[in-house]
Amino acid sequence: MRKIIYWVHTSIDGHIDGANGEFDWPVMGDELSAYSETLSARSDTFLYGRGVWEGMVSFWPEAESMSDHPHVLTFAPLWRSTPKIVFSRTLKRADWAERVIGDDLAEQVAELKRQDGKDLLLTGGSALATALTGHGLIDEYHIAVHPLVLGGGRPLFFPRDERLGLRLVESRTCDGQVVVMRYDRDAGQ
Repeated sequence: MRKIIYWVHTSIDGHIDGANGEFDWPVMGDELSAYSETLSARSDTFLYGRGVWEGMVSFWPEAESMSDHPHVLTFAPLWRSTPKIVFSRTLKRADWAERVIGDDLAEQVAELKRQDGKDLLLTGGSALATALTGHGLIDEYHIAVHPLVLGGGRPLFFPRDERLGLRLVESRTCDGQVVVMRYDRDAGQ
């Protein structure tokens, strides 16, 4: 069965964007870029919630014309060629996406996991990640903690009614400043 890998950047105070939605703060050094690219290589489908999708589609289709950063030059062609699924109740279709899923989240995602193929990579966002976590559908959590305090913004996870036990599998420091932790869902949960 395919896994869902959740890859997200957060501040040390647990926000995935700034108080006004800013996402200009993650620093993608060589090591963090390589880590991200390894996760992308494990996957054959990218998953996005509507909010993250809007940011991705505003940059990655023509990213090389906006930046010559090595990560951008490596990831942009991969992003364009990899099938993408957007989860949204408001979008009916999305350019650059294979499909939009609006209803029956648990059933639709469970079916995706049962299909043949490589893993599924969920990037960023907190609403979709919280919903999929609630259904027990995320298998690995890769959380990059950046050395800054945003003081507001969307939380890494929205409040839940019950606890979730995770098992730390790996932690590493990338580029001397970003701590990346990989957690797997605790099988006992």
